[in-house]
Amino acid sequence: MKIKGIALCVVACALSGLWVVPAAAKQPHVHRVAESSDLELRSNVALVVDQTSGETVLAKNVDEQHPIASITKLMTAQVLLDAQLPMEQRVIITEEDKDTERNSRSRLRVGAELSRRDLLQLALMASENRAAHALARSYPGGVTAFVAAMNQKARELGMANTRFVEPTGLSSNNVSTAFDLVKLVRAGERYALIRQFTTTSSHDVEVLGRNVRFNNTNRLVGSEKWDISLSKTGFIREAGRCLVMQAKIGGRALTIVLLDSFGSLTRLGDANRIRKWLASSAAMPRT
Repeated sequence: MKIKGIALCVVACALSGLWVVPAAAKQPHVHRVAESSDLELRSNVALVVDQTSGETVLAKNVDEQHPIASITKLMTAQVLLDAQLPMEQRVIITEEDKDTERNSRSRLRVGAELSRRDLLQLALMASENRAAHALARSYPGGVTAFVAAMNQKARELGMANTRFVEPTGLSSNNVSTAFDLVKLVRAGERYALIRQFTTTSSHDVEVLGRNVRFNNTNRLVGSEKWDISLSKTGFIREAGRCLVMQAKIGGRALTIVLLDSFGSLTRLGDANRIRKWLASSAAMPRT
């Protein structure tokens, strides 16, 4: 009877597309597969990995390659910081930095002059596309050299299923997988500025003589319920709503990847469902 029950559970999980992997033996508590049905995740792709052990805690449709929208900017930031360019050097926003693919709006008007440091913060925190493009344009060799460096960095990180064609994420040809994005997030953790900028709630800059406040695109950053050490959102139509984070939940340091979620609040809802599930599971004694 026990064998039959286990088989039924495996079939149910396979049909739902959601797998939850029990914590390793060294962990003080385990997660029960039966709880997976309570999550009701609305993101098409979901992955949670323990940062310490590398263990996969939760996985849903993680093998497919997807457009990653502005998650791209985590790689843009790493390539920029690896180049060790002067962060206080001023860069002027030009017509070239405008989005001609989707005609998205920006409060960084042409002619605005900001430090490379401010541009990086706006690209990471507020997902500012003109800021990200200006950083790539002002890189030695320009955007072409910058994108080549992005792909080289991806290869160095072992991101075999990832490809970049531009630095903002506006192109649906910037693609990756959930497991590759875990590698990208783990690499991003090594940069103090990336950790700082992605978890700052707001930042003020001067744009053509006017003070403008930019806010973090991830509302969870300012929540007392979350302990987030790195974060990035993304959205284009082909990618849906995307979110990657490093967060501590129930005493565990975790990397969370959510891709292809529709509805402006769905990815945040999924993140909260995962947090509540992990917190309740971690509180459960081992059986």
